[in-house]
Amino acid sequence: MLLRKLFRTAWKYKAQFISMIIMVAIGIGVFIGFNMEWYSLKKDIGAFLSETNYADYRLFSDQGFLADDIDAIKDIDGVKQATRVVSVNVDVKDENKSLALFVLEEYTVSTMYVMDGADYDEKSDGFWLSDKYAAANNIKLGDTLTVTYRNEEISGEVVGLVKSGEFMICVADGNQLMPDFSSFGFLYASPEKIKSALGGFIFYPQINVISDLNKEQMEESVKSALGKTTLVLSKNEHVSYAAAQSEIEEGQTMVSVLPVLFLLIGVLTMITTMHRITSNEKTQIGTLKALGFKNERILRHYTAYGLFIGIVGAILGVALGCGICAFIINPNGMQGTYFDMPSWELHAPWWTWLLLVGVITFLMLISFLSVKKMLKGTAADALRPFTPKRVKPLAVEKTRLWERMSFATKWNLRDVFRHKTRSIMTLVGIIGCMVLLVGGLGIRDTMSSMLDTLDNQILNYETKVNFTETVTNEQAIAFAEKYNGDYLASQSVQVNGDPIILEVYSIKHDTVRFTDINNKAISLEGNGAYISLRIADKGIKIGDTISISPYGSEEYYEIKVVGILRSFQSESIMMRVEYADSVGIPYTVSSVFVNAQPSSLESADFVSGTQTKSAIMDSYNSFVEILNTMVLMIIIAAVVLGVVVLYNLGVMSYVERYRELATLKVVGFKNKHIGRILIGQNIWLSVLGIIIGLPAGVGVLYLLITMLASEYELKMTLGIATYCISILLTFGVSLVVSLFVSRKNKKIDMVEALKGAE
Repeated sequence: MLLRKLFRTAWKYKAQFISMIIMVAIGIGVFIGFNMEWYSLKKDIGAFLSETNYADYRLFSDQGFLADDIDAIKDIDGVKQATRVVSVNVDVKDENKSLALFVLEEYTVSTMYVMDGADYDEKSDGFWLSDKYAAANNIKLGDTLTVTYRNEEISGEVVGLVKSGEFMICVADGNQLMPDFSSFGFLYASPEKIKSALGGFIFYPQINVISDLNKEQMEESVKSALGKTTLVLSKNEHVSYAAAQSEIEEGQTMVSVLPVLFLLIGVLTMITTMHRITSNEKTQIGTLKALGFKNERILRHYTAYGLFIGIVGAILGVALGCGICAFIINPNGMQGTYFDMPSWELHAPWWTWLLLVGVITFLMLISFLSVKKMLKGTAADALRPFTPKRVKPLAVEKTRLWERMSFATKWNLRDVFRHKTRSIMTLVGIIGCMVLLVGGLGIRDTMSSMLDTLDNQILNYETKVNFTETVTNEQAIAFAEKYNGDYLASQSVQVNGDPIILEVYSIKHDTVRFTDINNKAISLEGNGAYISLRIADKGIKIGDTISISPYGSEEYYEIKVVGILRSFQSESIMMRVEYADSVGIPYTVSSVFVNAQPSSLESADFVSGTQTKSAIMDSYNSFVEILNTMVLMIIIAAVVLGVVVLYNLGVMSYVERYRELATLKVVGFKNKHIGRILIGQNIWLSVLGIIIGLPAGVGVLYLLITMLASEYELKMTLGIATYCISILLTFGVSLVVSLFVSRKNKKIDMVEALKGAE
């Protein structure tokens, strides 16, 4: 009998039950989905990097490493594997495309994962090409590929299609945000292949190492082995591993924001709704007691409501969570456009299943506690209708202002303070909706502002030309002057033991610009150095003098900080060549910025590759497309949150005030007038929720930018459209839900509502 009653009660309060199940399902689904997302990345990436012998450290030297150097590195206690490496960008012949050429002296570190074709052969005359680049450019096994390096053409047959942990995030340099395999990929070649193409000698500027030593130990060991300071970068500073860790950390951060919000609202909805349902069921509880049902049996019956909601919500939530994760974690999904991996398996951390048990148990506890206080006293006590607690007169009722208020205003004020829990829950729903909308749309505004700054203020060139390590300053400067370009000398230096990028610019043709912390365009002066915002956040300020030391040198140079800039790439120190010359800092030109297409540039043996501004912007636009998908998901989540919470609370309010509304009808109020009273209360709460939700949303946006995108030094931006859309959408959801609920007034049975049980 009680089982049938459970289903009858669920049908009677179907709006409340459905809303509770939806909120529980969304809360669990978002929590499981976001946890599965970062955990699956961690497991899949870890397995891929392990299988391809991903290097723990990378050593760099502009002078190159000799055979004695690699032997000395291998002899370091704690080094398991080490090999000399060539990793350089090369152009594809007769095409505006480039590839990262990767050559391993020994095939022990940073190896490949062969998807199709031949395994690695150190004596092979062919190429192992990125399978994604091959697919994007319609290249098949057996095709001939020709690249140009140092003005030499290197041709070979594509013998294998591969993936590599080294190029798990395949970008040309720090200017490229997202992989674009239609214009850039990677290829492996054997040392014998490159020797035959370059006349028998290979210049190795890099050593990749597998070791369990920490970075400090590795730096000291390398310095002792080679007799000089050498730039040592750990895997945490390499783009593939660093970006992967950043994505994992971002996923863990998001778990502490969105899922917590949905779970919190879901639980609060459950507490409020179950309390009201059991209050309305008070007469039914008294009837069961009068029929002889023990308190324990009645408790089990109503506790089963929470169990029912929990189980159904958990099942739907797990399905939703797996769907969310599968949408993000798949070769063709959002992460698939960023990471290039062979396996995309879904994994869930073990504690997510504990959460399911905990949520279901907690929902049962809510149901148990909601009905327990209704069982106090005799059956006769329980049969009496639920009487709301008395509310003291409001302070405003003692003022003259109260007398001037309309009946609707007085009625709504008293109702808001009489049912504080419901009013607070309505506010929470509206605030949550606003936070999601402002946060989601604000991220898009911020990224759009960054792209606009890059496109219209910073990047004022058509092509960036990169040089080899063997280029001389005379050759590079002559090349720049020939095409009316500006040049950059980029190198790694130490600042308080940390690796920092030093950028020395010669800017005469306005091809590169800079922005201050307010995103205002400024020019570099020749009287000092400029630091990026992340360096300034470490305590360095304008007017300070800092000491830098180029890697490979024991010399230290004192430089004065005269400004702070935003850097959308690495932590950088920027200065003009005039200041570098005055301080005596040595530099070698690494790039030239010109306003000419790559096809119009003459080839030279010191040119390693080119990169167009359009390719850089295309990369960022690809990221924005992914971002737009995420923003759309957040908007949908905000609307669902607002509709479910507000409709549930609206129906609950209608049920609670059934007798009051019937009384209003009896004394002559029309349905439209009563509807306006109900809608008016929701409008008040909506306005208050929007006022609170706007700054809360801005705060959440700042938190997300700080925690999720600190490496881009973004300036938080919120457009007028974001404010308008957030306010109008939130207010619109509230108004539409209110209109639907107010239509229920027509169904009020005045006689039934006003009959007294006593």
